[in-house]
Amino acid sequence: MKMNIKKLFVLLSFILCINIYADVKVVEKVEPALKVVEVIKKDLVQITFLKSKVSTIDLKLKDNILLKRYSNYFTYRKISAELEDFEERAKKIKRKRSAKYKEERYQLKNKIKIKKNELELIAEYKDSPIGSLISPPLIGKPQRITNPFGIINALSFNKTLVNKNRTFKDLGEDVSSLTTLLDEKMFLFLELYKLDQDDFYEDQINYLEKEIKDFVMVLEIVTTTQEVYTRKIEQVVLEVKDQISLQFQQMLTMFLTIFSLFVVSFLIKLTLKKYFSQNENYYMNNKIINFVLVFLIIIIIMFSYIDNVSYLITILGFASAGIAIALKDWFMSIFGWMVMVTSGSIQVGDRIKVTRGGVQAVGDVLDISLFKITIREDITYTSYTTNRRTGRIFFIPNNYVFSEMIANYTHSGLRTVWDGIDITITYDSNYKKAQHIAKEILKHYSKGYTDITRKQLSKMRNKYSLRATGVEPRVYTFVESYGIVISAWYLTNSYSALVLRSTMSPEILEAFMKEDDITIAYPTQTIHNGPVQRTAPIDLPEA
Repeated sequence: MKMNIKKLFVLLSFILCINIYADVKVVEKVEPALKVVEVIKKDLVQITFLKSKVSTIDLKLKDNILLKRYSNYFTYRKISAELEDFEERAKKIKRKRSAKYKEERYQLKNKIKIKKNELELIAEYKDSPIGSLISPPLIGKPQRITNPFGIINALSFNKTLVNKNRTFKDLGEDVSSLTTLLDEKMFLFLELYKLDQDDFYEDQINYLEKEIKDFVMVLEIVTTTQEVYTRKIEQVVLEVKDQISLQFQQMLTMFLTIFSLFVVSFLIKLTLKKYFSQNENYYMNNKIINFVLVFLIIIIIMFSYIDNVSYLITILGFASAGIAIALKDWFMSIFGWMVMVTSGSIQVGDRIKVTRGGVQAVGDVLDISLFKITIREDITYTSYTTNRRTGRIFFIPNNYVFSEMIANYTHSGLRTVWDGIDITITYDSNYKKAQHIAKEILKHYSKGYTDITRKQLSKMRNKYSLRATGVEPRVYTFVESYGIVISAWYLTNSYSALVLRSTMSPEILEAFMKEDDITIAYPTQTIHNGPVQRTAPIDLPEA
């Protein structure tokens, strides 16, 4: 039977004390026990020392990313085992019809679904103790260098490959260092187990043995893969360097040819200068030589990079400057499209409002083409108050973003807007109670939109300087000529503002009508059926 060393030490000490107090002559009998105590003391000192070394190793492994990934691998296997148990149990009770098994089948179905979802989240650890890190980064296919500007991209590509190779190589070194630490930790636990036959040490040894085995396998895979991966990267880097070298040779040849043309043209001009005086003939010949020289240089450059269509388009772009002036609106629409695409001010699916020439249109963006924005008009408050019709398709030129006002109700992930309901009560009504009733109804119906807006505005702080970001419903009170206006404002969905307005308006109206001291005001007329006796005003006293 295993006995803890500490307990044994206490027991022997207790026996020793009894024997000493009982009879001094029994010292000779106690000497073996004293020797055992000395051995136990040495073992305790050794155990303390070993535990301190284990703690030191644990401190080094505390934030090790590979061990954290290994825990996900361990979790994946554990969840897989649980899923197999649930599926096996589901198969056993599949054909049993009693109510008890029906409920159990339902619960097992939910558990199986949950476990499958959990496995999907950590699917990369299915076959690897460190997940996707065991596979080297993709090398990618280098682009063919067809112009001098491609050299910059090629050098950047080579640098990226070198960094990828260094990263994967560092992974192998990290795995090797981790394996060394785990071996050292396992050795310490073996020593502890020899000194103290504790089940805890045995469990730790078993776990470390399996952990070391898995990481040794990972190290072998990474080491083998590293060799192949390094050779492949070296091959790609050499190919890219060859292309760079060819491009430099092509550039050198082109520059030498152009320089030769300049030299030839200069010699021809010198020769012509001897035979022609400074007159019109010399000037014309000089112009012809310059024109031929420029034409030949253009031809050489074009034929050197004729396979790159972008440069041909650039040349045609200079020739189309006159066309750009004639088609200004088209080009402005293209620039407007570029602004919208790069800035993200308007995107497909956004709800926008466009105002031009007194016409207002509120709808959802269906498409943003090179020249126009297509929106579909929806039923909104603008349709209710202004247009009295909706469902139309509007085509808005992209250049309107520079000249007209376009309001975006759903910009940058913000899907809520402020909407307001105005209700007028009489002067003798309890306006404070009316404020309270309206605010409680607003809070009840708009709470979800308020929480959503708070989160969205918090995200927008990274992009915009937001100061007044209050999102709670607001109730204002105004004194007008026909009564007291209770103006209730709340946040609602940008795409269905009328739905919440039509839901809350009857609620507020009904709540006001239930109160005896709140009377809703509205325009009235008084009709007198006969002469009206009016009292003359009292004259003011004389000063």
